Amino acid sequence: MKRTDDGTAARRAAFRMLEDVREGRPFDVALERASRRLGEADRRLAHELAAGVLRRQSALDALVSPLVTRGWDKLAPALRDVLRIGAYQLTSLDRIPAHAAVSTSVALAREVSNQKAGGFVNAVLRKVAAEPSLFVPAESGEPAERLAAQHSHPVWLVRRWVERFGADGAEALLEWNNTRPPLILQPARGSYESLEETWRAAGIESHAAPYGAGLMPDRSRPDELPGFIEGDFLVQDAAQALVAWYADVPPGAVLLDLCAAPGGKSVSIGRGIAGVVAADVNPRRAARLAENLRRAGSGREHPVIADARRPPFRAADAVLLDAPCLGTGTFSRHPDARWRVTGEALAELVALQADLLDAAAETVVPGGLLIYATCSLEPEENVQQVEAFLARHSGFSREPPEEFPPPLLSAQGDLVILPHRHRMDGAYAARMRRES
Repeated sequence: MKRTDDGTAARRAAFRMLEDVREGRPFDVALERASRRLGEADRRLAHELAAGVLRRQSALDALVSPLVTRGWDKLAPALRDVLRIGAYQLTSLDRIPAHAAVSTSVALAREVSNQKAGGFVNAVLRKVAAEPSLFVPAESGEPAERLAAQHSHPVWLVRRWVERFGADGAEALLEWNNTRPPLILQPARGSYESLEETWRAAGIESHAAPYGAGLMPDRSRPDELPGFIEGDFLVQDAAQALVAWYADVPPGAVLLDLCAAPGGKSVSIGRGIAGVVAADVNPRRAARLAENLRRAGSGREHPVIADARRPPFRAADAVLLDAPCLGTGTFSRHPDARWRVTGEALAELVALQADLLDAAAETVVPGGLLIYATCSLEPEENVQQVEAFLARHSGFSREPPEEFPPPLLSAQGDLVILPHRHRMDGAYAARMRRES
């Protein structure tokens, strides 16, 4: 791709992010790869453009595709993304003048294709600029199809949510998924009070996250906040902080944290117990885990590379299995994930989770704790998975913590966080005791 100096830096980075996501890279990895040399303003714009396109893709395609006379499906994927980036600016970003949205998209089209492609993009986007209203499906027809098209989600998943939450509840969840979540930080080596005092002295205001589970500063880059290098805090959504609170691991216990990367729960729980062995099977994720524990840990957390399906550990006082899952509770934070989930993947993950739970149970000492957690909203990965486990393992039973906010607990005592109800990422956890 040849370079130009016509103000397309942020758009070029957004395009590369979309390209990376289509190739299977996670959104955060794509962001880091594409924007590492950008200034802060361009980085923020690139993030907003790529995330916005992923969150509004169905509506953007419905707006632009009728303007492509040769057929949307016949258009090169690169030009489809250029048009989406341009159309998103025209329909959703009032601060960007229409002429700038069009001209930068034309320049980008010439970079990724040729001169003729620039003229084509110019013609299409000028039509969008003349009538920049996103497609709104008709009220008639199946609610799930209408909602999926309007909010850019897979229809099969929206059908499940309409069945569980009703049309209004499902729409509230979809709307949440299409908002950019706030930055939430958790105290690590620092305290709530010291963080607030340090930030206030630097002109940074903050307020409490829902249920007091973290601090929300008026900034978007954690590495630019005082205390980052010193490990005074870590980035962790309120829902994950509440999982650590819900686990309620006793002070004298040693915790085995399986599937531990990036390490937030190891740090949060490790501050108050005897020690943590934090394991992850993926070397790249394990390296990130180790770095986070070095930066923000208490010194009682020890990273290792290990397969949770065959954990090479002696019995532990408590085991936390934060299992691989479909991640449907984190779509606002990971706007690319919605386009990768499938019913087949759900079935495969449910089988994997069962294997991991069975293996984890073997490492819990008699009288010890097993905490199972996901960031999923799907019953098969959550309550149904736990019920099946308890049916296989009669020596385990639920034991929820004694003190915990009742609105976040199910009738069985499990932690259930729903984004559209609790205004944070979705999460689930069950706390189980092995009989002595």
